[in-house]
Amino acid sequence: MKAGLDGVVAAETVLSHSDPLASRLWIRGVPLETAARDLGFEGLVTLLWEGFAGEGLTRNRITAEFGAGRQRAFDRLDSWLPTTTGATPGEATRRCLAALPDHSTPAEIIGALAVGGPAIIRQQRGLPPVPPAPALATAADVLRMVSGTAATPDLVHALDTYFVVAAENGLGPSTLAARVVASTGATLAAAVLAAYCAFEGPLHGGAPGPALTMVDQAQASGDVDAWLDRKLAAGERLAGFGNRAFPNGDPRAALLADAVRQLGGDNARLQFALAFERKALAALARQRPDKTLRPNLEIYAALLLEACGIPRDAFTPAFATTRAVGWLAHAMEQKATGRMLRPTSRYVGPALNN
Repeated sequence: MKAGLDGVVAAETVLSHSDPLASRLWIRGVPLETAARDLGFEGLVTLLWEGFAGEGLTRNRITAEFGAGRQRAFDRLDSWLPTTTGATPGEATRRCLAALPDHSTPAEIIGALAVGGPAIIRQQRGLPPVPPAPALATAADVLRMVSGTAATPDLVHALDTYFVVAAENGLGPSTLAARVVASTGATLAAAVLAAYCAFEGPLHGGAPGPALTMVDQAQASGDVDAWLDRKLAAGERLAGFGNRAFPNGDPRAALLADAVRQLGGDNARLQFALAFERKALAALARQRPDKTLRPNLEIYAALLLEACGIPRDAFTPAFATTRAVGWLAHAMEQKATGRMLRPTSRYVGPALNN
């Protein structure tokens, strides 16, 4: 047995492959860098869902289906949103997913998250939800539904890049949960709800929040270099640096870093965060020369989502809006096998008495 199931092969997939040492990630054979540059979010979905959610999928078709899914989700808001007053965004998102009908299509599930997240954020601010604009691409409409106004092209590009980069990353805990539930014959809506529940943990989809808290603490210290040296000398880790899955650097982080830098401009917060990244890398080199730690997905995701107007306690629901595309792809792939996942355990309890 391997603790944590590290290295245990639990599924065969056509969806993605990573090379940890080379810091590469491919989506159905397409390099992630190419997907981010050429496909956009809806284009990536056509790649992941082809053959599972239909044949001959196109970017225009997915854009239309996602727009229709958002409209249906908005029409159903009254079935669950009023019950979430005072709830955390995570709890509210669980209710959003739990309210989905069993027959919900993949596009309707993504639509529920894309509409539910902004509606939850606006409810926290005492504002009514903004109806979707079905003709828009997902990133542009999510930003519009959060703020109530059309977003700048730079922000739309940044969020779209985030949606592409974060959609699929192999068989993590939440994706495994989706596959296990789907393998029993349960609905796709049930599989995504189960995946989201696993995703909420601070070691998984809840990780971007602590990375931003660390940046806040450094900024408040008044002396970032001294703060970093004290933290590292005490043996503490830097949230947002290092990734077991990509020990030589996370390719997703590099793409998000470019998007964040493009947003920098006159944004003092982003400028500080980017300067902090450089100081943190220098401090790591001084204090821990035996280790190679690079920024991971979480720190850039946190900065990007903050710049997009997403509050910190809603980072995980926003993350789930795109990761659900991967959960659904894996759930549909698992369903196609017709096999139920049923691992075994080894008994290590008290001696058995006859």
